[in-house]
Amino acid sequence: MLVAHHDRISRRRLGALALAGASGLLAAPMPLRYAFAQGGGDLRVALLLPTSGLQAQIGQACRRGADVANDVFADMKMAVKLDIANYDTETKPDVARTQAEKAIDAGAHVLVGAFDSGQTIAIAQVAEQHGIPLIVNIAAAPQITEQGYRFVVRNFPTAPMLITGALALHKEVFKVSGKTPKTAVLMSVNDTFGTAMVNGIKALFPTLEMPYEIVETITYDAAAKDLSVEVGKAKATKAELLLPVCRLNDGKLLIQEMVKQRWEPMGVMNPGAPGLYEQDFLKTMGKYSDFLISNVPWLDPRTAMTKALEKRHAAKFPGDQLDINGGFTFEAMLIAAMAWLAAKSTKPAALMEALRLERIEQHVMVGGPIEFDAKGQNVNIKSAAVENLKRKPTVVLPLDSGAAPLVFPMPGWTDKRRT
Repeated sequence: MLVAHHDRISRRRLGALALAGASGLLAAPMPLRYAFAQGGGDLRVALLLPTSGLQAQIGQACRRGADVANDVFADMKMAVKLDIANYDTETKPDVARTQAEKAIDAGAHVLVGAFDSGQTIAIAQVAEQHGIPLIVNIAAAPQITEQGYRFVVRNFPTAPMLITGALALHKEVFKVSGKTPKTAVLMSVNDTFGTAMVNGIKALFPTLEMPYEIVETITYDAAAKDLSVEVGKAKATKAELLLPVCRLNDGKLLIQEMVKQRWEPMGVMNPGAPGLYEQDFLKTMGKYSDFLISNVPWLDPRTAMTKALEKRHAAKFPGDQLDINGGFTFEAMLIAAMAWLAAKSTKPAALMEALRLERIEQHVMVGGPIEFDAKGQNVNIKSAAVENLKRKPTVVLPLDSGAAPLVFPMPGWTDKRRT
């Protein structure tokens, strides 16, 4: 049974919650009341994502997780319906800020977003200024939950959490495969997320007793159109392992250039970053996308809610991949829905109190219950080693969650195992 608060929610209480929501709606000013009537939901949620610009495809993947949320809630017998309004941040922090203002002016009770750390920070500032709850679906920069914000919760690992989990999985990859690289090169995009990851790796790496040495750190612009110089520099180090901190578009440039320059390290394993498992990456890179490993949080295929989400997503978006983008965005909607069920109100203070007390046992991502610490951070999220096999991101570690055997070292670019 789903538990959102420290007490259970009875059928009678759910009915009372619905009546309370209706009463609050009738008391609202006329323009706001009209907007809610059109949506027909209990809670108005503004979803802020980059659905155009450099990160458009990732933002669209996130949005698909929200698009099926109400259907999954119905499948799980949850007596709640969200009124979700979509706002495009255009992959720009200043636009994210403006869109957050528009959403609040339109009567949003809760903000959700925004995949990118820079955009999320801009939204968090607006949420805090207006006293409107923000649920972060994906964004890893530590400062999001280190600024003392009162109206922000994050259901995604911080950069240090991602790094620690990913590098632990690196050791597991070496143990299972029996092959251990001695040197590595770190290549990273220089945006807010990339900078946080590089700084985190520099701080944490000496404490984690890793079996390899990082011999070079190479950064590049997020809007780079060519990475030939950077890849040439990385290849010249003769490093046996590449650690990429990339996004979708630069991830494609990176692998394309590696193939072109015939650089074949023992492996390409990110230290907790997106890009390599994205649908468009797999489609564009074809056989060259296989055997790359992402060490990231992933969907838990064993839960009933994950199965319901997979079924609804496949039915509505048959040609699109469900991955952590859709998974974490769906969970943000779940968090909002459970807060409304517990709060009996759409008032910001009541919703924030409910968010702080949440403990959601049944959800879709690997890890323990969804709950937030004093800073608003969920610390129960786990990572998995996800290897691209036959153009599909596949969990290979931990072994008890693995859907296929690990392949490491990575076969060369012309190896017959790439078909």
